[in-house]
Amino acid sequence: MIENDISYDIRGAAFKVYNEIGPGLLESVYEKALAFELTELGYVIRTQIGIPMKYREIDFDIGFRLDILVNDLVIVEIKSVDTLLDIHHKQLLTYLRLTNKKLGLLINFNAPTLKNSIIRIVNNL
Repeated sequence: MIENDISYDIRGAAFKVYNEIGPGLLESVYEKALAFELTELGYVIRTQIGIPMKYREIDFDIGFRLDILVNDLVIVEIKSVDTLLDIHHKQLLTYLRLTNKKLGLLINFNAPTLKNSIIRIVNNL
């Protein structure tokens, strides 16, 4: 699956960003730095993408915004929080479902180490 190859490079880029600037900054800083690193690797990056949503007869033009979409295949949701909560996992899974993507990575840059702070979330695999 090509998404696995992309996720491997995303993880590497995330470690590069984390090792260079460390924890404790705003999510927007990590988003911009990670997008830069992934672009340098040759990936097509889109950031802050509005996701339309429909509830019964009601259309929401933009229900949510995902942080980074890599090659139109893998969603990256960035956090800079003390602890990842269940709601963060559910948020990414909802993004995957609404966009019909298979793989997302939830990355918390505000952690003592990044090793256990990259969570892989799959949709219908």
